[in-house]
Amino acid sequence: MPNAPLSVALIQHRDAGSVDANLDATAAAVAEAAANGARLVVLAELHTGPYFCQTEDLATFDRAEAIPGPSCERLGAMARDNGVVLVGSLFERRAPGLYHNTAVVFETDGRPVGTYRKMHIPDDPGYYEKYYFTPGDTGFVPIDTSVGRLGVLVCWDQWYPEAARIMALSGAELLIYPTAIGWDPQDTPEEQARQQDAWMTVQRGHAVANNLPVIACNRTGHEPDPSGHAPGANFWGTSFVAGPQGEILARAGEAQPEILTVELDRGRTEAVRRQWPFLRDRRIDAYGPILQRYIDPT
Repeated sequence: MPNAPLSVALIQHRDAGSVDANLDATAAAVAEAAANGARLVVLAELHTGPYFCQTEDLATFDRAEAIPGPSCERLGAMARDNGVVLVGSLFERRAPGLYHNTAVVFETDGRPVGTYRKMHIPDDPGYYEKYYFTPGDTGFVPIDTSVGRLGVLVCWDQWYPEAARIMALSGAELLIYPTAIGWDPQDTPEEQARQQDAWMTVQRGHAVANNLPVIACNRTGHEPDPSGHAPGANFWGTSFVAGPQGEILARAGEAQPEILTVELDRGRTEAVRRQWPFLRDRRIDAYGPILQRYIDPT
């Protein structure tokens, strides 16, 4: 990646009620971000509709679409019309009965230049993703673009240092996480604060451990449980960008859609790695046990 500064915009998203309405809102936000100088624009997870994984419903699979497909066409046009590299997030129908949670990267001419299929799939109350998504098979491979090598991961991947490390070892220059995470409205304020703090802390740790900027773009707003059996989810926004020492460079608010823009100093990774050469000092000869699920006591 060249050392010239890079202007990045995160589009913190609130569901607008339909695919067309969401894409219209996205198009307006991308245009505004580009007009303000952004060259890389990152969208939140599954931004063309509601976060549908609160319940398990066969009819929801009808939301999925092929890649490339109609939403890719619109996202590609946004990238082309505004001269930006764009990172989107879609519910992919790969084949009958085979679906993925997939990030797609578009170049400034509108071409899709790479995809990443979410590798870590949660299955928790309100986040029943294993029902919908097959674990990804693209591996942790950075995507080359005109603004650099992008280490694109998705949401639940945020909690796994192994994913960030492999992206860094593969030459990623930025770590990017489209995200949909929020609170259970029934949680206490203390528990909500712990969860949000943990989410930011672990990603700042990825930035520190790999000396890379981290971009996390989240949803915002309340989305009801379609089944009516639970109080829904309050997506906590707080999209942020951290620098290569974990420093917070920009942070959005919690409750509103927002375009968060930050200028990245692309020479800082090199400078920080000269001072803190973590990659040099890795003991790769001693890390074999990391490939085990758990190391049982002997």
